[in-house]
Amino acid sequence: MGRLFGTDGVRGVANKELTASLAFDIGKAAAFVLGKGSGRPLFVIGRDTRVSGDMLENALTAGVLSVGGNVLKLGVIPTPAVAYLVKHYNADAGVVISASHNSFEYNGIKLFNGDGFKLDDSIEEQIEDIILAREFVHPEFVGDKLGKCLEAGDDALDVYTKFLLSTIDIRLDGVKVVLDTANGASYRTAGIVYKALGADVHMIADDPDGININDHCGSTHPEDLMKEVVRQKADIGMAYDGDADRLVIVDDKGRLLDGDRIMCICGKMLKDKGELPDGLVTATVMSNIGFHKYLEDNDMKSEVTKVGDRYVLESMLKTGSVLGGEQSGHMIFLNYTTTGDGVLSSLQFVNAWQASGKKVSELRDEITIYPQALVNARVRTDSKSAAMEDEEVMAKVRETEEKLGDTGRVLIRPSGTEPLVRVMIEGEDEDVIHGYAQDIADIILGKFGEEN
Repeated sequence: MGRLFGTDGVRGVANKELTASLAFDIGKAAAFVLGKGSGRPLFVIGRDTRVSGDMLENALTAGVLSVGGNVLKLGVIPTPAVAYLVKHYNADAGVVISASHNSFEYNGIKLFNGDGFKLDDSIEEQIEDIILAREFVHPEFVGDKLGKCLEAGDDALDVYTKFLLSTIDIRLDGVKVVLDTANGASYRTAGIVYKALGADVHMIADDPDGININDHCGSTHPEDLMKEVVRQKADIGMAYDGDADRLVIVDDKGRLLDGDRIMCICGKMLKDKGELPDGLVTATVMSNIGFHKYLEDNDMKSEVTKVGDRYVLESMLKTGSVLGGEQSGHMIFLNYTTTGDGVLSSLQFVNAWQASGKKVSELRDEITIYPQALVNARVRTDSKSAAMEDEEVMAKVRETEEKLGDTGRVLIRPSGTEPLVRVMIEGEDEDVIHGYAQDIADIILGKFGEEN
């Protein structure tokens, strides 16, 4: 068995790669490590709507209880709610059982520490080492040393929605909103929040059955939402993913706003309020050149990280940035929360929109997003690094950058999971930049392709 934890926890096909046995082992090892071998750590556990959630939740719970840990089950609730509630209940760890935007047959296990941040790599490694050694030596946890499932003194969903509402101080009476909850973890949360604000709420993809999570809906498939906003003549549409840590917006004309546009608009709001330290917004290398130009034109600046919310958060904690995120819609508002929160992000966007006095479509059109061409070059597994450093490839990149000038950019990066080198180019003319990307990819394929 290889290493278990990726950049976003343990993930795989439920009952095939992520089995009940593995979930039990993760719960047991995590409780042992976080309880320092003899304590009684408290774990709060939340999950999304996948059919495999019950199986994995109960298996993981059994593992925690078997080494003396206690468990508080939160039920179906967004990932960011667990990050918030772990502090509310003064727990030692939070666990989310979800595979985010993936289809229903996948599931995952993600761990937060007692402060609501993802576990340090060193602690994940300790947990992995116990599981992979398959020689779990521990004191006898019998009798009164076993853990218990506890009852919360309050309703977890109510606590979380009240927190969300505390981040916004306006009413939405007369505002028509369409919400797409991806048949996932926010299917109750989002509606509760926006109805409490007085909005006229129309819901879609809010009837989970265990297998329809992310199925042609949510932030990765907003097409139905775009049509519904137009059909309902709504002011705005919002789509979350299966575990509700991502957000995309649809304007009153049925057009999409991705994470780049949302961060631009929210960043300007925070800057105007004096709440954006040094005018800094944190993004990844995939953010569009139009994002960076908008920041520059509005006296803001960006810090750029590798792709992945883990790297975004690490950078934010180092630089003092309070807003960061990805093109995909995973955004962190660090003044309020420790992880991406789709519903909270949508509330901050609504704050910015309402303060502007403009339509969402007008705000969208203030930001020019440049066309993007992406060509994947399939290479030999051991050649990704060599392809990235090859002088002929780099010479072609420099030549292309000279042609683009300040109206575009070239980005080449290896896939973290596949034998691919991704060539991405942004510029003003979609056909032209696609040709440029193909030219670079052809050189990579000619020298490092699988058949060469």
